[in-house]
Amino acid sequence: MAATGSEKQGAKAFYVTTPIYYVNDAPHLGHAYTTVAGDVLTRWHRQRGEKVWYLTGTDEHGQKIMRTAEANNVTPQAWCDKLVEEAWKPLWEHLNIANDDFIRTTQKRHTDRVQEFVQDLYDKDEIYKGGYEGPYCVGCEEFKLPGDLVEAEDGTKLCPVHKRPVEILKEENYFFKLSAYGPKLLEFYEANPGFIQPESARNEVVNFVKQGLDDLSISRSTFDWGIPVPWDEKHVIYVWIDALLNYATAVGYNENPAKFEETFPADVHLIGKDILRFHAVIWPAMLMAQGLPVPGRVAANGWLMVGGEKMSKSNLTGIKPQDLTSHFGVDAYRWYFLRAIAFGQDGSFSWEDFTARYTSELANDYGNLASRVAAMVGKYFGGELPASAADGDAEKAVQDGLAKAVAVADAKIGEELDFQAGILAIFDFVKQVNGYITEQEPWKVAKDESEEGRARLATILYTAAESLRAVAVLLNPIMPETSQSLWDSLGAEASLGTLASQPVQDAATWGQLPAGATVTKGAVLFPRLEEPKKD
Repeated sequence: MAATGSEKQGAKAFYVTTPIYYVNDAPHLGHAYTTVAGDVLTRWHRQRGEKVWYLTGTDEHGQKIMRTAEANNVTPQAWCDKLVEEAWKPLWEHLNIANDDFIRTTQKRHTDRVQEFVQDLYDKDEIYKGGYEGPYCVGCEEFKLPGDLVEAEDGTKLCPVHKRPVEILKEENYFFKLSAYGPKLLEFYEANPGFIQPESARNEVVNFVKQGLDDLSISRSTFDWGIPVPWDEKHVIYVWIDALLNYATAVGYNENPAKFEETFPADVHLIGKDILRFHAVIWPAMLMAQGLPVPGRVAANGWLMVGGEKMSKSNLTGIKPQDLTSHFGVDAYRWYFLRAIAFGQDGSFSWEDFTARYTSELANDYGNLASRVAAMVGKYFGGELPASAADGDAEKAVQDGLAKAVAVADAKIGEELDFQAGILAIFDFVKQVNGYITEQEPWKVAKDESEEGRARLATILYTAAESLRAVAVLLNPIMPETSQSLWDSLGAEASLGTLASQPVQDAATWGQLPAGATVTKGAVLFPRLEEPKKD
């Protein structure tokens, strides 16, 4: 996405990351949920005129990938290449994800820098050799504490995420002195209470660290699909150490100092709550050990649930995003999950709920408003937006409502990551404009052909069209395709420029859409839904 002219050259970029996703299978709704949230957040900041960097990518090492490749009779690298090029990248393109970079942990720009980072820690005596014996979940690629496990009816110890038996590992490993960083982490959390969000996640991490940290195994020695430990190639670097470093290697760590300086650290790491400890404990401790700045915020989203289970391939609840976009459209898909689920909380997906919200809020409230206004400007003024006469109390109420919507949406989406509240503020304004039209009854005013009657009709329709101009700006980060369609329908580009260049924080400045703009009734923004095909 092109940068806007108001970006400050040399200023630190607003840097947002998603987790890098395991390529053991194709992406599902849970992966897309986090990635769309990051896309909306970064588009919002871009449309503020800020310098932005949005990173996503894939995690391609570790035992889980190796076993998946073996089960499919291909090499791990061939498996990763196939999944990335045929599943992951095409989906992000399909969902209009405007990421600035896509990092793969098998790329040389990453693997070389990871070895350098770990070598530096080893040279600083932050890493030592030892032995590990204990439970390990290959699905999580995580060493588990006994207290983390759940017990099956037969007494078998299970991973709480995957509900599958853990494996007991016994191997020679290298360890990072994580235990030494407990006090430093607690001090940091206290000084930066907004570092971990939501508050429930922060409390979980603080309590975990207060119990005392064990040193962390940072290598594996029983398989070879990973980055070799530089001083002992019988070992490969533990996949999570490898993975976390992508946030640094992708922006020039030890390779491009200027890029690194203007980007790192991340302002927001968006993650799933099941990988919270890696990002809120291990990652900042690694950075402290290396003398690097820690991230601004780690924001843990909840799980998408189907039938009471976390959505995942292993639980057979993974749903392809394309199953929904083919029915509802990409923009509605991007809107729905952020609208229906409070970010940071668990939420259940329901086809029925999606259908109801689409029909009520998108088609009836928003889409119908755009269609009605364009049709009336066409019918009563030949498609040329009339100039507004004197604004009365009703018009001023609409202007006040817009100012409130912009302020709330900018604060909630841009700062607080409360996407739901920001979207609701915008749609509350859409409802207000619908109510304004219903109360003013322009179809009745149109029957008064006097000069006063024409002036009043012009004011009503200008107020409605100018409101839609602002709505197109506010919804552009969330629904870029339909927002562009509305922008085109209003004839806004000829006088105001591209939609992407309109600052969201200035959307409430009234009177931007000029009289004389050519308003056309384009395609329906949100068509009536067809009945889904039954298998």
